Amino acid sequence: MPRSAAPGLPTPQPIADQLPGVLAEDDFTRRFTQALDEVLAPVLLALDGFVAYLDPALAPPDFLDWLAGWVALPIQDQWTVEQRRILVAHAVELHRWRGTRHGLATHLRLLTGGQVTVADKGGTIASVQSTDPVGQPVSPHVTITVTVRNPSLLDESRLRAAAAEHVPAHVPFTLRIEQSRELP
Repeated sequence: MPRSAAPGLPTPQPIADQLPGVLAEDDFTRRFTQALDEVLAPVLLALDGFVAYLDPALAPPDFLDWLAGWVALPIQDQWTVEQRRILVAHAVELHRWRGTRHGLATHLRLLTGGQVTVADKGGTIASVQSTDPVGQPVSPHVTITVTVRNPSLLDESRLRAAAAEHVPAHVPFTLRIEQSRELP
């Protein structure tokens, strides 16, 4: 049931209490304003609590998805509500570091709660003298290692899709999921 259709919501400011004395005594006017109160109560209550809608920790799940779109954060439906809350709360940081090793590691760490290591070959070629032959270019490749207590709880395809959002399109990557050596 949508929040606006919840029956019996109390109105925070009854209209009848704000009427001048002459109108407040009229039975028809009181009943009419009570009907308006019933219609306006969900709207007024939503406006009174609107700040909670903008807080990822408090927003209702359906509004959280809209909030993620508002901050230009692609959210997969398969992520849990808690994972989505964490990602939306860190959206600015994720955008700031997008396309970097730090951004990739942060994104996957927020999703898994584990330790993330990103190994990058680089791809920069240098020579001592400007006349020296450059040598063979190094093909770029990224190895991502996610270490968690219980790897069976992770969906590798979802993690792979999340990693693909941060790794440049021309760079292949390998995703490894390992179990933490610490006792659970």
